[in-house]
Amino acid sequence: MLIPLIVACALFMENLDSSVVATSLPQIATDLGVDPISLKLAFTSYLISVAVFLPISGWMADRFGARTVFRLAILVFVTGSVLCGLSSSLEGFVAARIVQGAGGAMMVPVGRLVMLRSVQKSDYLRAMSWLTVPAMIGPVLGPPLGGFITTYFQWRWIFWINVPISVVGLVLVSIFIKNYKEENLPPLDMRGFLLSGIGLAGFVFGVAAGGIGVLPSWVDFVLIAVGAASLCAYARHAVETPDPLMDLNLFRLPTFRASVLGGLLFRIGVGAIPFLLPLLLQLGFGMTPFESGMLTFATAAGAVFMKFSAPRIVRAYGFRMVLMVNTLFTTAFLLAILSFSKETPHVVIFAVLLVGGFFRSLQFTALNGLAFAEVDNRHMSHATSISSVGQQISAALGVAVGATALEITRSMRGDMAVLPTDFVPAFLALAVIGLLCIPIYARMSPNAGSEVSGHRAEAAGEPSV
Repeated sequence: MLIPLIVACALFMENLDSSVVATSLPQIATDLGVDPISLKLAFTSYLISVAVFLPISGWMADRFGARTVFRLAILVFVTGSVLCGLSSSLEGFVAARIVQGAGGAMMVPVGRLVMLRSVQKSDYLRAMSWLTVPAMIGPVLGPPLGGFITTYFQWRWIFWINVPISVVGLVLVSIFIKNYKEENLPPLDMRGFLLSGIGLAGFVFGVAAGGIGVLPSWVDFVLIAVGAASLCAYARHAVETPDPLMDLNLFRLPTFRASVLGGLLFRIGVGAIPFLLPLLLQLGFGMTPFESGMLTFATAAGAVFMKFSAPRIVRAYGFRMVLMVNTLFTTAFLLAILSFSKETPHVVIFAVLLVGGFFRSLQFTALNGLAFAEVDNRHMSHATSISSVGQQISAALGVAVGATALEITRSMRGDMAVLPTDFVPAFLALAVIGLLCIPIYARMSPNAGSEVSGHRAEAAGEPSV
């Protein structure tokens, strides 16, 4: 189990880093001399970079070798981390986050591919259990660790601690992982990569940059327009080419379509929470980064508890019912954040975030299971790419929408301070967007995805698996 452990450590570094930054945003903004809301670009640029490079990571590993690409991914990621720690401007910090995202985009899928090709099939389940550890532990440790470092040391160290971990990872990967390659690969859909990359980056970055003055307004508009046109061009290209980068014909599958489109709206609704919540607690309520981190990690802790319950809940009620009802629960706990004040006991805040994270994790688990219910093995890699890209883009759009609503509310008041009441329109807008996914789920069959959930089998009185 050494190889799964090596891969798990690399994934832990990526998961930890993606969650540790949020708690430090107000201090990063102060040090860089920028408005905290403008740091939404640091969030969205990372997510956009991951979304752009994810679809080609598997092809690169097959073409150049899994070990080669995995080492490159670690090297690119740690280079981005060092540059983040050295940044002295918003533009430099955003550029460094883009480099980090490119490394993270290759690290996760290639690491999983390395593991699956390195172990016997009889050890798959045991090996996969190692990969669930960083996914669960990283987000739990990230907020309190980031808050501790920022409060008692300096925020730049949250990036520099990746350097020794990366050095150890590079040595272990070089020694123990073989350079697996594939023969007779189809050519890379370079035109599709360029169209999708320009489309995703232009559209989402243009939306995120709007209204904060980093770029002239006409540049924001051009980015959005060019991005939208490129996405439309990619859709036409994907239908015409025999081996597209991402096969959009998968959207003909009802369960896949509901998972990706419904998940897009849901994730926009909850995607801004990691960005908005630390700002509310620190700028609105005056907490230290460490105090904030010790509360916000509750959402990730709730997600860990749900991992043990989600399969039974979905099996009992089916994907359709779970997704519709759980959207209401998740939205209720999202809106419960609006009841927080400086006087709210920390134990109450922690409890609300814990239960909210529990229901949010149930939704993510159900969406991920539903996505692959009707996908055959031949199209599994395409489905994984589209689903993963959708998750990254929806989170980026969520941050952009939430931050824009916060900025509009503050500007209407006429000063640069961030007050607790400024967050009300942002959370309300996100809640409304999240609820729009319910009609998509309602159109599914009650037994949609039953092969995965086992719901139909139980309804018929048959044993489920």
